[in-house]
Amino acid sequence: MQCTTNNLKYTNTKDIKKIAEKNFKKYISENIYPGRGIVIGKNNSNSWILIYWIMGRSANSRNRMFKYENEILRTDIIDCSLFNDSKFLIYNAMRDINKNVIISNGIHTDTIFNGLKLGKSFFSSLKFEKHESDIPNFTPRIAGLLEQSKKTISIMKISKSDFSIDKSSHHFYKYSTIKSGYGYCITTYMGEDTPLPSFKEDPILVPLQGNASEIANFYWNGLNAKNRVSIFTREILNSGIDNYKIINGCI
Repeated sequence: MQCTTNNLKYTNTKDIKKIAEKNFKKYISENIYPGRGIVIGKNNSNSWILIYWIMGRSANSRNRMFKYENEILRTDIIDCSLFNDSKFLIYNAMRDINKNVIISNGIHTDTIFNGLKLGKSFFSSLKFEKHESDIPNFTPRIAGLLEQSKKTISIMKISKSDFSIDKSSHHFYKYSTIKSGYGYCITTYMGEDTPLPSFKEDPILVPLQGNASEIANFYWNGLNAKNRVSIFTREILNSGIDNYKIINGCI
């Protein structure tokens, strides 16, 4: 297991901006298939921002949309008559517990929620989680946690071991310094191939400029138009009131 506590390595504002813009271009706008993606950070108004998006190539994957009700973001089916298998596709993607916001690409959203409810940490809640068993891709499980009271971000990636399809490598990251206008992003894939190449990097720095709607549109327009399915952006204002924007591209 790798556990890393990170702060921004770059103190020059111009350097940070260039790095974030370069990362967005390389890993998102020029990446035909980043798959599912998570971003957590602060916009230029210093409000917390959380982004989650899904993509899909098959008719089954694309037959989905986002719903946000009772502070829970979940994936849902558009046309039940055309849906074949819900495994890995239907789940709660974002949940709140106290001042914590959980976001993930699968059923481990609920695993983290239940763990925190029992007093476990983000890390210990995921101790026994494994990567997805979707042969041949073995999609990584990714997740993030925003702890508003501590002003910290934690990000997790659980990927297939280099040596065994049954074993997983756990990577945890924690950030205590988040500059306004930037966030940390992790995706499931690095592009489109067979099998799909898993995301191999540490979380990348990306830009977060504007309100929930503006950021949602910016990231949506950056995602490959053929493969994007839905995106959700949530803005937690300093007043404690939330703004959010959902774009469901298949309805």
